[in-house]
Order: sequence, then C-alpha cells, then structure tokens
Amino acid sequence: MQVEIWSDVVCPWCYIGKRQFEEALAAFPHRQDVTVEWRSYELDPTAPARREGTMVELLQKKYSMSADQAIAANARVTGIAAGVGLDYRLDQAVMGNTFNAHRLIHLAASRGLGDAMKERLMAGYFTEGAAIGDTDTLEGLAVEVGLDADEVRQVLSDDTFADEVRRDEQQAQALGVSGVPFFVIDRAYGISGAQPPDVILGALQRAWDDGHPDADEDPAAAGPSCDGDVCAV
Repeated sequence: MQVEIWSDVVCPWCYIGKRQFEEALAAFPHRQDVTVEWRSYELDPTAPARREGTMVELLQKKYSMSADQAIAANARVTGIAAGVGLDYRLDQAVMGNTFNAHRLIHLAASRGLGDAMKERLMAGYFTEGAAIGDTDTLEGLAVEVGLDADEVRQVLSDDTFADEVRRDEQQAQALGVSGVPFFVIDRAYGISGAQPPDVILGALQRAWDDGHPDADEDPAAAGPSCDGDVCAV
C-alpha cells in the first residue's frame, strides 16, 4: 500500500502531522506493507532564499494580525507540537525558500533516506533555527543523514530533481490539494490536514480492506471509523 504525503518543511502543521501519521502507522497491523513517499509542496514558491524578519512579523503581514494575536497563534501551535513530542522554537526560525530542500528530499529518497532527510530538515527549521534556504546549511543537514557531500553539492549547484519537485506540485494541483499536510492512500483516499492518529489509522485500515476484499479481517485490527475525515480523491 502506498501513502503519499504532500507537505512543506516550513509548515508547522506538517511536522505535527508527520508525528501523528507515524503514531498511526505504528499501530497499523500491515505497516510492513506500507510504502511512504514524501511529495513536494511549497507554501511560498516566490520566497527569497532568506526572508528577513520574524515569524510574528510574517503572520502580522500575511493574516493582518496584531502582534499579540501572532504571538498567541505561535504559542498555540507550539503547545500542540509539544503534545506530540516536538520542541518548536518559532522565535528562532530563519525563513526562506524551500525549493532546494525539496530537491534534497528527492535525492535522499533515491538513496533510501527520504524520511530521514525530511525529518532532519524539519527539526533543523523548527527547533534549531537552521536557515532552510541556505545552501551551506542544507549541505550540512544532508551530510548528517548520510548523503555524500560531493553529490549534495552537485545537486545544489544545478537543477537536478527540479522536475521531480515541479511534478509533485502539479500532481497536488490536479488532486485539488489546497493546503498541507495532505495524505493520499493508494490514490483512493485523501486526508486533509494534521488529523489525529485514530483518523489516519482508520483511513489506512479502510484502504487496506478495500484493496484486500477477500482477506480475513481481524476485528481487533480495525481502526475507528473516519467518516467525514476521509474523502475520495
């Protein structure tokens, strides 16, 4: 069974959604038969390599919030992140363009390290204040997960995997994805947003049952019903 996840490495709900998906997958009885593929999605393709200012200032400008409202919004998402074991330090975030980060995820995936690269980029951005659009920073993070430094440097200096990133984004548009995270299971079920683990688990079980109609079902393995939280793609 294939699970494709469209997300951006600077999306706070995407990192939370990643943890919720991991919890659901760990409880799924057929998890060894699940292949996870990370798909690219840029929240702001026009962003510069490094965006000046703070996240509070960005929220104020983007959503016409007051400073107090922006601070409260950051505190809320930070608290939710803590609930799934993530240490958000949004006051330290160095914002920037994520196109190259997505290219590195594709490179890593070709070496069996896609999830590790995704995790390292998100941890770097949300917890460590890593400059997500800086090539030297990206190279260092990629080498940490086991990628070859020379290969990483070459990818970052040319347009390798650029087509793959754009293809992911075109597919997202074709599927009607308007926000992330967005999970697609066997191109049959979609889950929009950072849903609770039981919702994701229910979707996984439903997709498995649909793909294996003749299999003996273990009643204990079935997750809770997803109802309106799962939609046909």
